[in-house]
Parts: sequence; structure tokens; C-alpha cells
Amino acid sequence: MMEPRNLALRIAELLTDKKAENVTVIDISPKASFADYFVLASGSSERQMMALTENIEDLLEPEGIFPKNVEGKRSSGWILMDYGDVVVNVMTSEMREKYNIEKIWGDCESLDIN
Repeated sequence: MMEPRNLALRIAELLTDKKAENVTVIDISPKASFADYFVLASGSSERQMMALTENIEDLLEPEGIFPKNVEGKRSSGWILMDYGDVVVNVMTSEMREKYNIEKIWGDCESLDIN
């Protein structure tokens, strides 16, 4: 099994490769008991959001890494993928602005994904 930090960075890389916008990884481990990392990304359309999440699943499954749960639908503007210690949020720019997860977790460290 992949270390949570490495998994978060791998997912960020997969999102970046598929042209997700504004990809961010936040280390929430000091403040949260439910997960260690949030991966955030914006999709420009519902179609792109589905493509982004399907790409993550398709490329991690051969490595034996499966989401515990996937919530949300394209039409909701927010898809959440729960990989245990890593929670992936793929959102429209509008939803991301509205919920402002980066601000809520602003006192946590963001990882350099480049």
C-alpha cells in the first residue's frame, strides 16, 4: 500500500496530467482525525470532472488502490473520492469558491506538487 503522502501526490499528478485546474494538496493530519491529506482540483465542466475522477480510478486500480467511497454527481458540481487517509475533492470553480476549503484549512501546510 502506498504511503498517504505519496498517494496524495500521485493523485495530484494524475489530475494535473488530465488538465485539472488549481490542483492543491493540503496536509490536514495535524488538525483532522478522519484523513491525512486533502487533494483539491477544479474541473471546467461536468464532463471534465467525470473524466478526472474516472482517470484516477482507472490508473490506481491496477496498483490495488480503490476508493472506499465516491460521493457526488457531475450535476452537483462536487465529486468526493475517499481513499481513507487521502480525500479527493473535484469541484467546479464556483463550488470551490463557495466552500473555500483552502481557507477553512488555511493553517495547514500545502504540499509542493511540482
